[in-house]
Amino acid sequence: MLWYILSSLFLQIGTLEKFDPELDVVISSKDLPVIISEGYKWAEGPLWYKNSLLFSDVPNNVVYQWKAGEGTSVFLQPSGYSGEGTYGKEPGSNGLIAGLDSSLILCQHGNRQVARYSGKGFVTLASIFNGKRFSSPNDATIDKSGNVFFTDPPYGLPSQDDKDPLKEQPYNGVYRIDTKGKVHLLVDTLTRPNGIAFFPDGKKVLIANSDPKKPHWYQYEVKNGRFINGRIFATLYGPFPGLPDGLKINKEGYVFASGPGGINIFNSKGKLLGRLRLPEPASNCAFDPEEKTLYITNNSKVLKWTIRH
Repeated sequence: MLWYILSSLFLQIGTLEKFDPELDVVISSKDLPVIISEGYKWAEGPLWYKNSLLFSDVPNNVVYQWKAGEGTSVFLQPSGYSGEGTYGKEPGSNGLIAGLDSSLILCQHGNRQVARYSGKGFVTLASIFNGKRFSSPNDATIDKSGNVFFTDPPYGLPSQDDKDPLKEQPYNGVYRIDTKGKVHLLVDTLTRPNGIAFFPDGKKVLIANSDPKKPHWYQYEVKNGRFINGRIFATLYGPFPGLPDGLKINKEGYVFASGPGGINIFNSKGKLLGRLRLPEPASNCAFDPEEKTLYITNNSKVLKWTIRH
């Protein structure tokens, strides 16, 4: 199979696998992704932000910015660890989201907090629950009222596991920061909560569990700010590289989820419609405002995939 096809401008990558005719409703373009930037240790957290793409390089503690016609530049450094010396293998920011006021909100591994970037420094939104520090906030989303929801696995800790002596929380939780700044625990039963996104109606939420023994996506009902009636939405085991990680859900309720093989595309009922097969693990993805383009963080690369013209 040919993974790389040289085009006149960019290097195309991957192949689209179709498992169900419904995929044609979601993907109307025959284009493959193109590499728009590369050379990173582990690219993560893509976000379309103020007419450009932001993304984290977690090990290098940097947020980069990509603009069409201009290329890539450093946007923020440090991004996730602002202390002295070194801190673990993945100290930088991970997930990035935009606040309702268009501010940049970061999940910071090394600082062990969810923070807002003010333009001059970081403002802590949440760093402690029940008097104990978070492990390493990983990914986040925001609802229409401005409540911020985030996951807290141990990947940013120095040993990146539950036995790390710096780990304070007794579980790997999913939390909500309400509009008054109070933190609420929503889920404490997932082994490795990671990507998180709401369905369009805001009544359901999807959480990826990046555990090779439990590679599930879990769906919860949302009621009064709580997550209830959790169930497995979908499960994908290897043999392809990658685990359930970052994900996005478009306005029609279709799920684009990084996981085994690349970007897996589900309908709202959890049926796997297709897969963008990539030779290296994908960590996350983000839409442009029109949802015609999907940007993918793919290990050392960042990809641009036109899915609709």
